[in-house]
Amino acid sequence: MKAFMAAASAAVVVCAIPAIAAAQDTTTRPTGLYANLGYANTNTEDVNLGAIGARLGYRFNDWLGVEGELAGGVKSDDVSVPSAFVVPGGPTSVSIKLKHEEAIYGVGFLPVGTNFDLLARVGYGNTSIKGSAGGFSASQDGRSWNFGAGAQYHWDGANGVRADYTRQEFTGDGSGHADVWSIAFSHRF
Repeated sequence: MKAFMAAASAAVVVCAIPAIAAAQDTTTRPTGLYANLGYANTNTEDVNLGAIGARLGYRFNDWLGVEGELAGGVKSDDVSVPSAFVVPGGPTSVSIKLKHEEAIYGVGFLPVGTNFDLLARVGYGNTSIKGSAGGFSASQDGRSWNFGAGAQYHWDGANGVRADYTRQEFTGDGSGHADVWSIAFSHRF
């Protein structure tokens, strides 16, 4: 919870800085609908998963926006089963895969140049994973508070690239965290 509060505080600061900068820079950034399509790598203590993700967002002004995110797993990972749980002749590892992930975020933008922005985002999401071993499988969902930061550059005003980091803090019985690094093609409509 402390990490979430720190991220929320950082997002508020990031949102306040552009108002100060606006007094010096009168260039208006494009507002409206935008989309991202890219790859995300998710790491926990034991698992490293990959996903293809899409974001659809709306930028209200130079500094604030909202976005939704959907992702589907494309890279699984194997986790060793502790020897105390191995049945003779049974599997010694479990294959873990991200089934899907969805989240919604509030986004704060810090315009650095005409086509370059730093950004911070805070949101809430759901992650569904599947584990398989020896012909058996099980799925589990986890809800999380998410926060992160990144940057985007649009080389022609409409098309560009976005890179960011997101920390997922899971709640409930499945508490824990995941670190998500992503890179995506970005398009402003």
